[in-house]
Amino acid sequence: MSENLYIPESATKAEKYEAVIPQIEALIGGEPDLYANLANISSALKEAFGFFWVGFYLVKENQLVLGPFQGPIACTRISLGKGVCGTAWKEAKTQVVPDVDAFPGHIACSSASKSEIVVPVFKGDQVAMILDVDSDQLDDFDNTDQTYLERLMGILGSQL
Repeated sequence: MSENLYIPESATKAEKYEAVIPQIEALIGGEPDLYANLANISSALKEAFGFFWVGFYLVKENQLVLGPFQGPIACTRISLGKGVCGTAWKEAKTQVVPDVDAFPGHIACSSASKSEIVVPVFKGDQVAMILDVDSDQLDDFDNTDQTYLERLMGILGSQL
């Protein structure tokens, strides 16, 4: 695949995901390096949807450790059960947070972040990493985001 991303401009959110996910799958399908793939996934999602922050935290030595991302600098390590990311890891399920200030124990890496979706990536039955997507708008994520991001992270997990 070329390094150009086709994003239909006048499409609905679902239509954009339908267009972008196969392109990401083709992009990462032939590349064995995990960090290269995580970097490209982060970049493609940020470019396609204009998210404030998109990146990965990898499970290492019983912590989430910052991986490739697009956006402002971020928290480097997150403990199990702490913040939205640590909660997604602990519960092994997607967290959709319409207002991060209302989430108990939210870790504010950036005060500009207003809403968030965090999706676990599984290797077998264990969470290997999480995808963290932040918006600078309240209530920016919905079932459409959850459905498509879970599908994309399933594709990624199948390659681990």
